[in-house]
Amino acid sequence: MIDFRPIWMVSGIFLLIIGFGMLFPVAVDLYVDNPDWEVFALISGIVVFFGSSLYLSNRGEYEEFTVQQAFLLTFVSWLLMPAFGALPFVFSELSLSYTDAYFEAMSGLSTTGSTVITGLDGAPPGILLWRAMLQWFGGVGIIVMAVAILPILQIGGMQLFKIESFDVSDKLLPRATQLASALSLLYIALTIICAVTFWLVGMTPFEAVCHAFTTIATGGFSTSDGSIGHFNSALIDYSVTFFMIVGSLPFLLYLRILRGQRDGFYHDSQVRWFLALVLLLITGMTLWVWSTEIYQFSDALRYTAFNIVSILTGTGYATTDYTAWGAMPVMIFFFIMFIGGCAGSTSCGIKIFRFQVLVSMCAAHFKKLLRPNGIFLPRYNGAPIEESVTGSVLSYLFLFVVCFIILSLCLALTGLDFVTAVSGAGTAMSNVGPALGPIIGPSGTFQELPDISKWLLTFGMLLGRLELFAVLVLFSPKFWSR
Repeated sequence: MIDFRPIWMVSGIFLLIIGFGMLFPVAVDLYVDNPDWEVFALISGIVVFFGSSLYLSNRGEYEEFTVQQAFLLTFVSWLLMPAFGALPFVFSELSLSYTDAYFEAMSGLSTTGSTVITGLDGAPPGILLWRAMLQWFGGVGIIVMAVAILPILQIGGMQLFKIESFDVSDKLLPRATQLASALSLLYIALTIICAVTFWLVGMTPFEAVCHAFTTIATGGFSTSDGSIGHFNSALIDYSVTFFMIVGSLPFLLYLRILRGQRDGFYHDSQVRWFLALVLLLITGMTLWVWSTEIYQFSDALRYTAFNIVSILTGTGYATTDYTAWGAMPVMIFFFIMFIGGCAGSTSCGIKIFRFQVLVSMCAAHFKKLLRPNGIFLPRYNGAPIEESVTGSVLSYLFLFVVCFIILSLCLALTGLDFVTAVSGAGTAMSNVGPALGPIIGPSGTFQELPDISKWLLTFGMLLGRLELFAVLVLFSPKFWSR
């Protein structure tokens, strides 16, 4: 029998964080004399009440979480937080339906960045700040989950990073609680640096804070319908591009650098692969766009660098409608949305390390074909990869493709056209934000989609953010019979 008490206790703590976080929009709306401060204040009280009730009624001394409890905690917390985080969207002057509000909140907390809201330029500041805070909360939650929970659950090959997270001999930060605290402090510090930078390059203090929240979280919510393109500044574009890359690199490596291990980035193969891929894509796309005479070279470099990094990292900002660049760029943008950044970052997608494992497996297999008597093992970061890891990675990739096809078909059955259904499924499962086509492309929103489509996409965001297995395992009868 599963003991749900620790699950409800920790979920209560998460709700308390969400509830107290709503006090910041209260202060902002009070400052500008917007009546929505009353909505945030009331909902904050309700969420704090529920959170404290869950915490106090289930508080106690518990042993280590079982695997079942860890799976359930991950799933339940990522359902409850958007359920309560959606309430301000319903009762504020936006007056969204609960379907739209839950979609927006899940998009925020999963750092997807898809939106159903238009008229952001005239929206209340409290709502704009709350959207940004949801992504910021989601970003730090994703980092902690990636280094503390997923390696233990051995989801999709994440056990590769278990030793790095918890091996005492590494002397990084052996205790999980210390590690989570250090990562959170680092996350806050990078957010402050990012906000100050954005302010110095031309944003207002409020815009700088909101965009810092969503850039470090690689989320993509903006304070304007025009996204970053609203500022029309090359300096802002390059600054945002830099911090999107910062958010997509492993945060554990930043801790190593702070502890004097300066060679951490150079020796991490997924960082080298990621940065090499970014450079290759930017170079190729810049030359293509420049050759078509759409932009001058400086503008071609600026726009391609920004939008390539935005889609590859899953941030989802936009400075221009890249779907107007031609068929080949659209195809490239579609495929790179699945790649994502590095494991242990706020980025999304399949992750670079899984492609590395796949390539290493193929290389070892080819060598075996040429020299049948030789022993060739797939390697990652110079070390042999265990069969459990390769099996997990292959299972994850297969399941990702299957879920993507099923979600695309379900969306098509709701009446969406082929491009909208396929790109919508891709952007939801990869937690990217904008998709393709005139409806949900970089210049559109998800507002016009039917409610059933929005719920399907919301489930897709949850699937992608929790690495598939953490959700699908709950549908197995064996999970509940253990």
